[in-house]
Amino acid sequence: LEFVEDGGYQDRRWWDSAGRDWLDARKAECPRDWKRGEDGRWRRKFFDEWSDLKPDEPVVHICWFEASAYCRWAGRRLPTEAEWEFAATGGRCGESEEKPPYPWGSEAPEGRASLDWLHIGCLPVGALPAGATSSGLQQMMGNVWEWTSSDFLPYPGFSPDPYKDYSEPWFGTRKVLRGGSWATRSRLAAATYRNFFTPDRRDVFAGFRTCAL
Repeated sequence: LEFVEDGGYQDRRWWDSAGRDWLDARKAECPRDWKRGEDGRWRRKFFDEWSDLKPDEPVVHICWFEASAYCRWAGRRLPTEAEWEFAATGGRCGESEEKPPYPWGSEAPEGRASLDWLHIGCLPVGALPAGATSSGLQQMMGNVWEWTSSDFLPYPGFSPDPYKDYSEPWFGTRKVLRGGSWATRSRLAAATYRNFFTPDRRDVFAGFRTCAL
């Protein structure tokens, strides 16, 4: 909201060349499904209902270009895919270390993450404290998919599974998202699970978190 009200969608300094092309094509002035009422207050449409923005909930339906522009404005950056996974697995890395399936450990997601449509829409970012990582990061699983700065590419030693068309053809053309959303099935959710979309997509239940430069 601060980015929008500071003219972030009009100030082209914050957008890279591809982002400016997207901005010109979409003529976007704010996130998808936002509007300012006659009283000056911002509202967001969720399915078919309009309501006031909730400042303790994550922004959603944000494309990668919007997330990146916000980061430049804020003096921050998107995490890489490796950084996100490192944070979500308690700082474990490398093939020699076993990674927990979830940011909080190995216990089932119930009561720890907003998944499975159990809550329709986003929860406040401070909800479900039992799902925090050992270092206190909250909501890394569920609520909204989180954009990373990384292109969708194979890991070292990658080999396609029998459904090879779901990964290999899209290498280098998509950006990686992590964490799942409130609409993600818990049986799929894991700290290592990769999702990928083109950077212009706003229809996904996606938001982002940032890192220090």
